Amino acid sequence: MMQNVHLAPETDEDDLYSGYNDYNPTYDTEELENDTAFQQAVRTSHGRRPPSKTSLTSSLGRPMTGAIQDGVARPMTAVRAAGFTKAALRGSAFDPLGQSRGPAPPLEAKNEDSPEEKIRQLEKKVNELVEESCIANSCGDLKLALEKAKDAGRKERVLVRQREQVTTPENINLDLTYSVLFNLASQYSANEMYAEALNTYQVIVKNKMFSNAGRLKVNMGNIYLKQRNYSKAIKFYRMALDQIPSVHKEMRIKIMQNIGVTFIKTGQYSDAINSFEHIMSMAPNLKAGFNLILSYFAVGDREKMKKAFQKLIAVPLEIDEDDKYISPSDDPHTNLVIEAIKNDHLRQMERERKAMAEKYIMTAAKLIAPVIETSFAIGYDWCVEVVKASQYVELANDLEINKAITYLRQKDFNQAVETLKMFEKKDSRVKSAAATNLSFLYYLENEFTQANSYADLAVNSDRYNPSALTNKGNTVFANGDYEKAAEFYKEALRNDSSCTEALYNIGLTYKKLNRLDEALDCFLKLHAILRNSAQVLYQIANVYEIMEDPNQSIEWLMQLISVVPTDSRALSKLGELYDNEGDKSQAFQYYYESYRYFPSNIEVIEWLGAYYIDTQFCEKAIKYFERAALIQPTQVKWQLMVASCYRRSGNYQKALDTYKDIHRKFPENVECLRFLVRLCTDIGLKEVQEYATKLKRLEKMKEIREQRIKSGRDISGSARSKREGSSGSDSGQNSSSSSKGERLSVKLRSLPGTNEPYESSSNKEIDASYVDPLGPQTERPKTAAKKRIEDDDFADEELGDDLLPE
Repeated sequence: MMQNVHLAPETDEDDLYSGYNDYNPTYDTEELENDTAFQQAVRTSHGRRPPSKTSLTSSLGRPMTGAIQDGVARPMTAVRAAGFTKAALRGSAFDPLGQSRGPAPPLEAKNEDSPEEKIRQLEKKVNELVEESCIANSCGDLKLALEKAKDAGRKERVLVRQREQVTTPENINLDLTYSVLFNLASQYSANEMYAEALNTYQVIVKNKMFSNAGRLKVNMGNIYLKQRNYSKAIKFYRMALDQIPSVHKEMRIKIMQNIGVTFIKTGQYSDAINSFEHIMSMAPNLKAGFNLILSYFAVGDREKMKKAFQKLIAVPLEIDEDDKYISPSDDPHTNLVIEAIKNDHLRQMERERKAMAEKYIMTAAKLIAPVIETSFAIGYDWCVEVVKASQYVELANDLEINKAITYLRQKDFNQAVETLKMFEKKDSRVKSAAATNLSFLYYLENEFTQANSYADLAVNSDRYNPSALTNKGNTVFANGDYEKAAEFYKEALRNDSSCTEALYNIGLTYKKLNRLDEALDCFLKLHAILRNSAQVLYQIANVYEIMEDPNQSIEWLMQLISVVPTDSRALSKLGELYDNEGDKSQAFQYYYESYRYFPSNIEVIEWLGAYYIDTQFCEKAIKYFERAALIQPTQVKWQLMVASCYRRSGNYQKALDTYKDIHRKFPENVECLRFLVRLCTDIGLKEVQEYATKLKRLEKMKEIREQRIKSGRDISGSARSKREGSSGSDSGQNSSSSSKGERLSVKLRSLPGTNEPYESSSNKEIDASYVDPLGPQTERPKTAAKKRIEDDDFADEELGDDLLPE
């Protein structure tokens, strides 16, 4: 056993490791392939020559194994000990890293002009352009992204040509070419340049050197779908499906879903059902389940709709339960971890997935409930039972509330109220939602007491419900307590800063309280949220008008008509502001536009008629006053204006006929008789005596009526003074005489005056007066347009009561 152990000689005391790697040189075969002498000996007779007496060396110039050269034996191994040889005995230092050899020589300087270096720089620039294009696309700058993609394509073609000149075609970077073309096609598609995108995709797909390019046919199918070329879209989807192996299961499912959606768009519901049924059997998901319900709804299959709804309910969400985010103990480390993950990106994704599932289920239930049974109520009850037996138990109450809202749409308020009252004994969240809707219903019916009680119930059930607080504020607002209403609106905003109804209502409240700066601040904040809300734009303009800043009011009204260009109220308000500023031409333009969209506004009609009279175009004013007479046939003033316009324009016969017609309709109108007397006198007609007699009789009746009115006032005044100065025993008699005098006064006041229109209520309806147009003292109708658009004159400008989201 010890025969292979070699002890170091005593003279080599420092060489502690010598001899351990010694072995028979015959077995050293690792270097034989590189040994030129050995290989030559094998192939020729070189190895049969007699050996030389000198020490043998190999053809590589190194000593043969076991040979002694310069007094030092070569180790008997192919693996030398690193940095340690017998030469160290002669004074060589231990330097395994070769540090004694000095610093390394300097690197060779790059040759910037070499073709290889130019190619590398150009390739780097192409990659940078592709990245910049993708970043611009993600930032929404699609035009810049396309420009970068085109630039990358041009430089990549230059790169290919240069590489072909320097190296062989096999060395072309195909991955770079693929990424440049694919990015260019994507940017074309994003910019809706579909023809260019399809051509670029075709270049990629037809190039056999690109592996897995066939799946890009999905993108081509998407483009055809956007172009509404559904047959080609289905063709390319199927081609892509054929080229994708079955191991890519998720990708194949998505393509099949696209095929199903395309079939729905073409109305091929049976083919769409087959696609979605296959998906639901292989890998069920929410979108496929919802689309399957839509397809069955389209074909009207009730039973299949029920089964598809049950499949949709059974789709697993694959999210963690909410209990995971509740700390089970007081361990500070655990609490810190839970706080960190409570609102991280994964948690937000889970919330979004759950919200999407609830949206699909609620929409599907509202869709199929009215058709799966004989009535929508029974259908809703079936959906509620199915939901209660699933993982979405909390949606059952929301479905019940939707059932009540459906009753509202069908104008069945009693059933809606009964359905909502069933939630009074449920948990606080559902009770608050139901009470909010009940308060809203009673508020619309002007039953403010009931609305207030249910608003209190909603607030007490859930103090953090902004809708409940808004409705409570509305009921208080309706009772005139604006300060308290503002407090409820503020609390609603504290609970939910995005509650636009509360912000709008608090602006109205401040306007009622004449706190115009605060009201303006609220509406400007709301405008920042709802940029194109017509109500908000009108309120801002109205506040500026109240603050006597007509220029700002006009500016905001101009924004309003850019949002609702056909709103006649906004156009007439602009006309009124320009009229007040003295700009008649602009005022006429907006009043005329308002009349064109709503030709029944008496104020606008009156202004236009007066404008034409003022500009001496009386014949053009006639049609406006005739329309006013059609709208208010009991108002004599409009017909008098028509007759006056005929007379001013020189058509006396037509004016006379019009006055006669007015006299037949309003025989006690004094102004009409005066004009008839004057016209008949000027023309020389015989009827002048008849009209003059009637005029005298009416004037006499007018004097008598005025005397009665005056005496009635005197009687009532004396009775009042007697009642105040008389004793208690005479109070009964004086009160009876006073009431008698008051009744007489009221009766006299109800009779029309000789210089008033036929109906005494006419002056209350419109601020206009008519004066005899004859002679130098004539006046045209005054159209001051004093009536300001109030808050309730604008469409949908009531207080913002809000139902729960449907």
